[in-house]
Amino acid sequence: MGVNYSAQIARELPLLADPEARQYINVLGDSLASVTDQRNLEWHFTIVDSREVNAFAVPGGWIYVNRGLIERAQSLSQVAGVISHEIGHITKRHSIQQMQKAQGANLGVTLGCILTRICESGLGQAGIQIAGGAIFAKFSRQDESEADVEGVRTLVRAGIDPAGIPEMFRILLDERKERPAGVDAWFTTHPLEEDRIATTNAVIAQYPASELRGLTKDSPRFQAFKRHLLSLPPSPPPRRRG
Repeated sequence: MGVNYSAQIARELPLLADPEARQYINVLGDSLASVTDQRNLEWHFTIVDSREVNAFAVPGGWIYVNRGLIERAQSLSQVAGVISHEIGHITKRHSIQQMQKAQGANLGVTLGCILTRICESGLGQAGIQIAGGAIFAKFSRQDESEADVEGVRTLVRAGIDPAGIPEMFRILLDERKERPAGVDAWFTTHPLEEDRIATTNAVIAQYPASELRGLTKDSPRFQAFKRHLLSLPPSPPPRRRG
């Protein structure tokens, strides 16, 4: 099922083909998935060449992060936090549960592109549809909370500072106040308010200080990766459906 969805995404969205960027995001993603995946999935991490801010996961181990999100991040821990959160959606089977609900409503399994904003903002509104029913609609607050907890746990296990998760939330909330159009895609599929920052910080505070001490917040390799992304030709303008 995941293979079929990833093939559809490859047809509908501009995926970054740059070898250096692809290698970095896959090495980072694999290092995170390896400490939390109990099913030994074959993971795939891909950068969507879109200036919009978004990230999403396809069941079976496919995770996509928009270039615009990476370019807005300030540190390794912030991007790693987003990837770990999306890994959490897969390991907690949130997307599979949404599919099961859709199939239970007799919506079938025909994959189609959302005509409203999938091609305007890189999975802007709801993600992939199955015969008109949103499969990656907005996750519930419970799903997001569970993915946050999993994300924190994954980062700590991987030796990365989990404070990057609430820090990235703050960056997105601040941009929503100043330039909301750039982060519409994220907020459509990821409920995020001020209290979620406090909640995530509270989860982190439950860890002993000794366990959090010395965790990696940033790295020269990440900053070189980000500079490389910024040096590439600008992301293509959103495709529009007539």
